Amino acid sequence: LGGFGPNPEKVWPLLEAGAVRTIQGNYEQSLASGREDCNCGYTDPRDNHFATISYGYTARSCSPAFKAWMGTLPERRRVRVGKRELLLIHGSPRQVNEFLFASTSPVPFLETLLAQQRADGILCTHTGLHWHRHLPSGGDVVNVGVIGRPPNDGSPEVRYCLLEDRGGQLAVDLLRLRYDHQGLAEEMRREELPEEFVETILTGWWTTCLEILPARERARSRL
Repeated sequence: LGGFGPNPEKVWPLLEAGAVRTIQGNYEQSLASGREDCNCGYTDPRDNHFATISYGYTARSCSPAFKAWMGTLPERRRVRVGKRELLLIHGSPRQVNEFLFASTSPVPFLETLLAQQRADGILCTHTGLHWHRHLPSGGDVVNVGVIGRPPNDGSPEVRYCLLEDRGGQLAVDLLRLRYDHQGLAEEMRREELPEEFVETILTGWWTTCLEILPARERARSRL
């Protein structure tokens, strides 16, 4: 709900008005518990430098009431799409800040996660990069990406995931969304967020959080 972008508390009334089912991520857990860092899971000093800036801004921009509300959110949810039961988590079922990248998530590992969770599918995020894998067992693992930042592909459009039951099968569509990214960039500058963040919104290329990327995902980057 927060991190990277400006004025995070604006999303709160929208979520409540729409009765949007929401889960905690590492940011929500850290803000609700008063941690001094985002627990993002970065190991590189440059990644952590920008994470510290982002988390500090978010912590200052969220009211105590909003942070307390974050603390009431569950860490995971189960939803049904047709006859399939899907687990919603932030990082992975094992850890809130685990990065599940497409290139480093082999099929046997994903099958094990599904079996351990007794779910027909897992929906995760945290990496910022979307992907979907339909497994030999019939299950699905989907990294839905993030709607607050483009997926490092040179386009300012962001992505969202639409799930539907189509004839008893789970249909997964990872769709592009155009929005007023110029207006968002202007708002970020008014809030004095780093120009590196603004550049990502305007160009679609990441300028931060690059060091955590595996080799295959990093090879697609501009930097």
